[in-house]
Amino acid sequence: MAVVAIIAQGMMGAGIGRRLHESGAEVRTLLRGRSAASTERAAAAGMRPAADERALLAGADFFLSILPPGDAEPLARQLAPALAALDDKPTYVDCNAVSPQTAIRIGGIVAATGARFVDAGIIGGPPRPGRKGPSIYASGADVRWALPLRDWGLDLRAVDGPIGAASGLKMSYAGITKGTTAIASAMLLGAARFGCGEALVAELSESQPDLLDRFRDTIPRMYDKAYRWVDEMAEISDFLEADPPSRDIYAAISRLYGELAAAEAAAASGPENAVRILDRVLERAPR
Repeated sequence: MAVVAIIAQGMMGAGIGRRLHESGAEVRTLLRGRSAASTERAAAAGMRPAADERALLAGADFFLSILPPGDAEPLARQLAPALAALDDKPTYVDCNAVSPQTAIRIGGIVAATGARFVDAGIIGGPPRPGRKGPSIYASGADVRWALPLRDWGLDLRAVDGPIGAASGLKMSYAGITKGTTAIASAMLLGAARFGCGEALVAELSESQPDLLDRFRDTIPRMYDKAYRWVDEMAEISDFLEADPPSRDIYAAISRLYGELAAAEAAAASGPENAVRILDRVLERAPR
């Protein structure tokens, strides 16, 4: 039986934990300092709570880091002493939406403990019953050590490249998909504020109906995720540091998602804001 340790217990972490548990693996997690919702998700996924970092990692075959991007590097530093103290160390698989530069730094922290490190990036939503995904792309010199996770229900795909290749793929994919959502949101908001929102939607309906259908699907589903995309867009900006105009696009998108996250938090009771404007332009029910 494989033993897999996972931090944390968000929708993705708990979903992957459930997939591993249902495939017969023992799944551990650390609940110290976590919310009641996280604790409930962990229990529902069959994840066993560990008392501390050492108990989490001791005897584990793999450790999966599945966190908001800004927490990925601090977690590696937090776990480093426990990893260093173990004679038999798990393979550390960083699955976070971080830039290749951040992945390389995390890999250095982990390598200093003597543990193997695999750079990984998740593409797709949390696992769903009856479906194979999400895809987990993995790279680095130690990637072969992560391949047995395929036997425990994960769609892990090796990328022929160094640490940073898998993260670069994730950044590129997210930059296209989430970047498109941001651009559409910005243009729809601009049109609405200058009184031509309805005309823009009518034109899209006639000349770009597939795009309009996509925006009506992706923009409303973005609202409650926007706060998590702020750091992800900042990581994409870092990924593009060698090309300042491209870098600056994603730094601005990060700020836009921050504004949309704040608007979503106030949409139910606050005054007119970006979320309400987008809902109206996209012909959705008032929030």
